[in-house]
Amino acid sequence: MSEQRTIETAVPGRLDRLPWSNWHWKIIIGLGTVWILDGLEVTIVGNIAPRLAEKGSGISITTSQVTGLGAALYVAGACAGALFFGYLTDRYGRRKLFMITLAVYLFATAMTGLAFAPWWFFLFRFLTGFGIGGEYAAINSAIDELIPAEHRGRVDLGINGSYWIGAAGGALLSLVVLNENILPGNVGWRASFGLGVVLGLVILLVRRNVPESPRWLFIHGKEKQADRLVDDVEDEVRADTGERLDEVDETIEVEQHKTIPFFTIAKTVLTSYPKRTVLGLSLFIGQAFLYNAITFGFATILTTFFKTSTSATGYYYVVIAVGNFLGPLLLGRFFDTVGRKPMIAGTYVISGVLLFLTAWLFNQGDLSATTMTACWTGVLFFASAGASSAYLTVSEVFPMETRAMAIAFFFAIGTAIGGITGPLLFAHLTSSGKVSDTVTAFIIGAAIMCAAGVVAALFAVDAEQKGLEEIAEPISTSAGR
Repeated sequence: MSEQRTIETAVPGRLDRLPWSNWHWKIIIGLGTVWILDGLEVTIVGNIAPRLAEKGSGISITTSQVTGLGAALYVAGACAGALFFGYLTDRYGRRKLFMITLAVYLFATAMTGLAFAPWWFFLFRFLTGFGIGGEYAAINSAIDELIPAEHRGRVDLGINGSYWIGAAGGALLSLVVLNENILPGNVGWRASFGLGVVLGLVILLVRRNVPESPRWLFIHGKEKQADRLVDDVEDEVRADTGERLDEVDETIEVEQHKTIPFFTIAKTVLTSYPKRTVLGLSLFIGQAFLYNAITFGFATILTTFFKTSTSATGYYYVVIAVGNFLGPLLLGRFFDTVGRKPMIAGTYVISGVLLFLTAWLFNQGDLSATTMTACWTGVLFFASAGASSAYLTVSEVFPMETRAMAIAFFFAIGTAIGGITGPLLFAHLTSSGKVSDTVTAFIIGAAIMCAAGVVAALFAVDAEQKGLEEIAEPISTSAGR
């Protein structure tokens, strides 16, 4: 480590005692809205897969290649991007990286829309994932470090759940791009990617006003800049709310460092917090398998078993997406009040049990396209809150110096296990045309989700209403007060 000096700072306490204000909404809009864009783009790809496989689409590719290999490469890119950009985020700052990762994501999305051959499509699906993986690390670390402890759970869940607003929009947009009375078959799917780029550019402009994390600043030898930034934020919050801010007596002492070696970060995460490491991996693997069991075969299941037309699957997906968004939105407050442990464990186990029930009903032949969608919606209402809490958990239970890298590590490892093998496995099972294969896919996803819920019941941390430094003492803390 490149040591500087020991400082005493009240920045964490000053940020956590701020009342909710328009400044916090600015953070949410500038950082959180990218999940809407991600949901839009990913959903469009899933819904237009049958159209891409049709003759005259402008690219010679099969549906299984899009939903199987294409999806796996997207996730592989996200894992690689999370690790690469996660390390850079902890080293060079949240702000620099969340601008770069969005730029990478936008460029790759635009290039995907220009695909003329499978190799081009696969390459830029990987690079799109590379950018979004970096976004997960940079954005979640920045949000948790800027949002007061009292609201951190519900805000984090709501932001991660907003992915499904984009998913609903993508499903509706797919109805337009799949309608050849509106756009030719070889143009509509390309235009959908172009729209995603336009929306992303708007987010990029808004994001320019989001500041660097004061927590990152004081750790990296820029405590004066951190204090000035918090001074400005406090002035803005006072003017906005009209409230008088209480004085903050609680401080922490830290040894500043320009950089913290990867070995030190890895040692801290793996040896100092082994139970939290098992927890993080379990949550990410569980939600990845459950979601892949449903979402990557969604359109295929409807068209194969219920004879739903490819142009109508978007309507069903909108219903599912709404359920996914409402879960974190309505349940998020309970993660801050009832508590992290019961809510995380509960949402994981309930969603797994509901998927077991869905598998049984489907195997019995008791479901239609409508009732299957209703079952999926119920499963994902709880699963979405649980999945969002996975990101919240790994971003708050490890020291601040490791925050972005911890998010990246658990996202990459957990998603690689569930998100790369999942699409390859489930795309085969759900496209075979056999009821038993689809039931198997559901059972696998449900079992792993329930197992993750049991791990959460044992190892989840009571982090509600607590400051980040109280949950996990910074590596560089020499003495706390």
